Amino acid sequence: MNNFGEKVSFIWSVADLIRDTFKRGKYQDVILPFTVLRRLDCVLEPTKEQVLETHAQYKDKLDNLDPVLCRKAGFAFYNSSRYDFGKLLDDPKNLAANLKLYINSFSANMREVLEKFDFPNTINKLDEANLLYLVMEKFKKIDLHPDKVSNLEMGYIFEELIRKFNEALDENPGEHFTPREVIHLMVSLLLSQDKSSLSQDYITRTVYDPCCGSGGMLTIAKDRILDLNPNATVFLFGQEVNPETFAVCKSDLYMKSIDGKDAENIQFGSTLSNDKHSHKTFDYLLANPPYGKDWKRDEIAVKSEAAKTGSRFSAGTPRISDGQLLFLQHMLCRMKEPKGVAVWRSL
Repeated sequence: MNNFGEKVSFIWSVADLIRDTFKRGKYQDVILPFTVLRRLDCVLEPTKEQVLETHAQYKDKLDNLDPVLCRKAGFAFYNSSRYDFGKLLDDPKNLAANLKLYINSFSANMREVLEKFDFPNTINKLDEANLLYLVMEKFKKIDLHPDKVSNLEMGYIFEELIRKFNEALDENPGEHFTPREVIHLMVSLLLSQDKSSLSQDYITRTVYDPCCGSGGMLTIAKDRILDLNPNATVFLFGQEVNPETFAVCKSDLYMKSIDGKDAENIQFGSTLSNDKHSHKTFDYLLANPPYGKDWKRDEIAVKSEAAKTGSRFSAGTPRISDGQLLFLQHMLCRMKEPKGVAVWRSL
């Protein structure tokens, strides 16, 4: 599989295995989490033995193994199980139990991410239908290591899968992701007047997306700033309400940095009713708010806040059927005060 389309088609072909057990609208319950898990498995494979040896050496000597195991893994997460996709398939009779053990053996930060996929229920359903081995075997055949599939290409793969899931659900794909071409245009407009300030030595910039989905806007913005100034320090922040896309975003960011700080700055929940970055302001803000989507679930919290002078929503609330302008008001409140340079623009 040498191109993007072949990889997407291969992963999507898992649907042929599960179509009699899972409704079309539920394909993502299997395909998305197993794609993420296979990516993690490939990423950790080169350092697997070193991590296991270090775990055996220090498990009875250190109260907190995380720092030493993360160093051995080369990332801000690790897996201390002896299993990988290959070893799991070597024991078909105990595959379900061993797979759950494997998932539970990730470090706490990655385990928290994977929990958003509701893996136990999916594993049980696949196992009961005698499909678990077939699905695992299928994913074992694709190498998703970053040396084979770059972070950029992986982002395209996730977005194409999400587009297909939304088609299956008869939903607008724009609700869950924005095409990379559109993001590149947005980022170019966002940074177009700041090239001089971004070229300065020792600059630090923060980028924020209050409905960050799978994280495409954040990562492209960071990459573009670093293209302009490789010595810049860029911190990403975001929040996402959809558990699956939150998990994709956060796991992806854990794999993109050794320290994992960007991933730790991605929060789960509704930005409108439970802003997890309420005491922060940011240099750059960009988003594709969920257009045409009602904000009924946030209505009580939003109207309560709107009644307070100087709050995020004190300018007023839009019709209940579309919350875009609430996100715009929220972003205006999270802007840093400009120091002679306009640091926020909108399309």
